Amino acid sequence: MKIAIVDESAARASIIEEGLAQLDDREVFILTDRHGLLARIQEIAPDVVLIDLGNPSRDVLEEYFAVSRALARPIAMFVDESDDDAIAASIDAGVSAYVVDGLSAGRIRPLLDLAVRRFNAFARLQTDLAEAQGKLAERESIDKAKRILMDSKRLSEPQAYAELRKKAMSSNRRIADIAEALITAHDLLEGN
Repeated sequence: MKIAIVDESAARASIIEEGLAQLDDREVFILTDRHGLLARIQEIAPDVVLIDLGNPSRDVLEEYFAVSRALARPIAMFVDESDDDAIAASIDAGVSAYVVDGLSAGRIRPLLDLAVRRFNAFARLQTDLAEAQGKLAERESIDKAKRILMDSKRLSEPQAYAELRKKAMSSNRRIADIAEALITAHDLLEGN
C-alpha cells in the first residue's frame, strides 16, 4: 500500500508514520512542501493520502481541498480545531475522514481504515447512482421512441415496444440503441 503523508512539519509527519509502522507491505512518502503538491501526489499515485494541517488558515484549507477534489483516493485530514465550515467544505471536497485534535500514533491505523472504507462506500454509491441515471435515460429514450412510433404508425404502446424489440433483435442491438437511432432520425426528418 502506498501512503502519502502531507505535512509541513516533519515532527508531526513522524507521528503519522509511527502509527503506520504496524502495516505490512507499505510504502510511505512524506511531502513537506505545498508547492506543486498535486503533481507530486499524482506522480506517487498513492492508495491513501493522509494530510495533517495543524491549525490552517482558510486559504491553506482551500488549497488542500482543491487537491482533495482532484484526487480519487481515500483522504484523511487532521486538524487541531473544529470549524463547521471547514468540515462541510472537506466533505464536499471528498475528504473521507476529517479528524479534529486526534493526531496520535495509536489512532492512525483505525482512521486510515475508516478513510478507506468510507471512500469505497461512497465510490459504490456513485457507481450505483450513475448506473441508475443511465437506465433512467435509456427508459426515457425508449418511451420517446414508442411515442414516435405510436403517432407515426398509429400503434398501441405494446405494439410500438414490440416493433422496437423486433428491430433490436434482428439487428443484434440493444433496444435503447434502436430507440436513440429512431429519435435521431425523427428529429432529422422533422427538422428539430
